[in-house]
Amino acid sequence: MDTKALRQKILDLAIHGKLVPQDPNDEPASVLLERIKVEKERLIKEGKIKRSKKSAKTSDTPHYENVLPNGWCFSTLGEVFTLQAGKNITAKDIKDTATELHPYKCYGGNGVRGFVALYNREGNFPIIGRQGALCGNINIAKEKFYATEHAVVVERYCDVDLMWAYYMLTALNLNQYATATAQPGLSVTVINDVCISLPPRKEQERISKEIGHWFALLDQIEQGKADLQTTIKLTKSKILDLAIHGKLVPQDPNDEPAIELLKRMNPDFTPCDNGHYPQLPNGWAIIKVGDAAIYVNGRAFKPEEWNNKGLPIIRIQNLNDAAAHYNYSCDVYEDKYLIHKGDLLFAWAASLGTYIWNGNEAWLNQHIFKVIPYPFMDKKFLYYAFKSMISDFITQSHGSGMVHITKKQFENITLLLPPLDEQKRIVQTLERYYKQIDAIMENL
Repeated sequence: MDTKALRQKILDLAIHGKLVPQDPNDEPASVLLERIKVEKERLIKEGKIKRSKKSAKTSDTPHYENVLPNGWCFSTLGEVFTLQAGKNITAKDIKDTATELHPYKCYGGNGVRGFVALYNREGNFPIIGRQGALCGNINIAKEKFYATEHAVVVERYCDVDLMWAYYMLTALNLNQYATATAQPGLSVTVINDVCISLPPRKEQERISKEIGHWFALLDQIEQGKADLQTTIKLTKSKILDLAIHGKLVPQDPNDEPAIELLKRMNPDFTPCDNGHYPQLPNGWAIIKVGDAAIYVNGRAFKPEEWNNKGLPIIRIQNLNDAAAHYNYSCDVYEDKYLIHKGDLLFAWAASLGTYIWNGNEAWLNQHIFKVIPYPFMDKKFLYYAFKSMISDFITQSHGSGMVHITKKQFENITLLLPPLDEQKRIVQTLERYYKQIDAIMENL
């Protein structure tokens, strides 16, 4: 269920008068609008508010049909409300948390910025963010608060419903009226002219109540979805833990024991102390990470070696983010720095983790090991083993600027080794479970 799209659909029905039925006994919106105009004129004459400025260009009406529901009328934001930006305040006067000296919320272009000592508005108001990345976002400010110059306070009249105003402003997607600059901004003059469709006062209440009912239900669905996603992640972690401790698939007495295979390949091999794992599964052995593979560190490429052609240079950010920018080099280096699709990699600095390279041929930058498993080691099993051991790697890491683990520390960490055939069975079973779990995640 796409709950975000469903929320938008509910708002769309609401602003078109299709969410709740009309009641012929309601006072028409045209009468409400006239009362609002009278009230605003009185306040203008008393000097309490200023007349709304109108832009030279009249806004179109993309949100509404030509035929309005019974009792509704067309208007603009500037006619129904008074939109007024707040006042500037310096960053040093805004605190991250509320204190006895700074108890009031401070609203800026992206919502609550922090807490301040003074307030400049009191009451319940929709707030429009008019500057920044979330330009056009809508919040509700209550009681005493401070509005900065990047927050537009929406003043209501004649008891226009607060939550209807909030939902209507949200549905308008005011971000579409922002200036297309590096720092998007909304002009109050422009949004004053944005067309809206005004329902009768009583219908506003019914609309906001109905939206609140559906949104509360969607909140429950989203929370349930989040809880299920957390459970699924924990399930995958538990399955992985069972796998690398020999509890996911049964042992086969016909498998060649890991220690026999190790000694056959290296007669001088000495297994690790078994004191920490007295219940080691049949046929398994304890080795060091350094005994499982050859680890080749990437090359320290210099900026002057980068260019716009040749093979990509794979850095840590390219492992974590498929959309990360690549540097390239057309020079030829030692083959040990070349990686191919399917190679096993381990990032030993900044963001520790293991990866199967899914890209094409490329050069490997420093801070990443190319892992070349020995014949008794299944590559996919080693990949999953490393994933399960990430906390061990992090425990051994150090450094304040860029966290990293040395090759010696890395290679000295203990690894549980099953027989080769069992490694393959573990990988097959693990990936079958993961495929089923991933399908559930996708359907969420």
